[in-house]
Amino acid sequence: MKNVLAIGLLLLFNANCFKLRAQRDSTHHTQEFFVSGLVDLFYVYDFSQPQNTKRQPFLSNYDRHNEINLNLGFMKLATEHNRYRANIALQTGTYVNDNYAAEPEVLKNILEANVGISLHRENKVWLDVGIMPSHIGFETAVAIENPNMTRSILAENSPYFMTGAKLTFCMNKHWEIAGLILNGWQRIQRLPGNSLPSLGTQIVFKHSPSTIFNWSTFIGTNDPDSTRRMRYFNNFYSKHQVSNKFGLVLGFDIGTQQRTKNSSVFDVWFSPVIIGQFTVAKNWKTAFRAEYYQDKTGIIIPTGTPNGFETFGFSVNLDYSPVEIILCRLEVRWLNSKDNIFESPDRLVNNNFIIGTSMTFNFSENLSR
Repeated sequence: MKNVLAIGLLLLFNANCFKLRAQRDSTHHTQEFFVSGLVDLFYVYDFSQPQNTKRQPFLSNYDRHNEINLNLGFMKLATEHNRYRANIALQTGTYVNDNYAAEPEVLKNILEANVGISLHRENKVWLDVGIMPSHIGFETAVAIENPNMTRSILAENSPYFMTGAKLTFCMNKHWEIAGLILNGWQRIQRLPGNSLPSLGTQIVFKHSPSTIFNWSTFIGTNDPDSTRRMRYFNNFYSKHQVSNKFGLVLGFDIGTQQRTKNSSVFDVWFSPVIIGQFTVAKNWKTAFRAEYYQDKTGIIIPTGTPNGFETFGFSVNLDYSPVEIILCRLEVRWLNSKDNIFESPDRLVNNNFIIGTSMTFNFSENLSR
């Protein structure tokens, strides 16, 4: 698989050498080709000094202690046309090892592989099929798209990607709605023994260019048919560009899951988060995040402790971007739990404090120009 990944990355990189020109079909529609890539390197010092290779079990980004490593590296080739679009991206890194552990080796190195077609002459309706970024949440696996270096607990424990079909309807400049049929809760390959497809919805309201509201849902199961527990999940967030220098994100997740198959008793988990980002100067930004995550019965984050996972968190980061394609980050993060759940050398503790830094290189080029 490593050889396949290396060959795939090489092919994507060499696409830049061809400088593909825009192609026009008989109806004068333009097809464009794009190549992009990212290398996200990091170092984290965890003052709990965990001894395991994976720093804390509920994290999938920057989850190594006291070592320089690659969080995520990918190469992506995309094409866009008035009537269709397609993306293929291959990935590697510690994020891939942690977040795709349930997938077979042949699939876990796929970040994206999807094709979309327009079902409306004015391109208001699109059908996309394949492995796609999740419709849930405002934080992604791509570092440069997030205000903080690390991801919130909320984001780390909800899907970063989905596999299935997505039908999107752009009603007007303010409203967009989508419906999805999925292979499951963040799965490429459907869980063995599960015959029930999952469903999802998304409603986006763009009040203005500076204010966006989003409501996403998931309905399905993460169990085989023999023990099927239905899961119902809601993700709410809003983004507000308050001024040229200050942006604000408000998020809230809440989910329920049957305690046992066919049970009328449901367990609940939820998480609120607030993130603010300031532009300090031309090349400098800073951001803060305050968050809370409660999962008392261990639906998403099992701990085996009396109060389950009940954790407050606060983080502050400083970003420096000397040029557009380079982003350097420094972050301080503190987590405090009601129970002792964080790994340390000889016991579990209820506080976790880290200092982390990352350097990200990213590029995107239109090969048709």
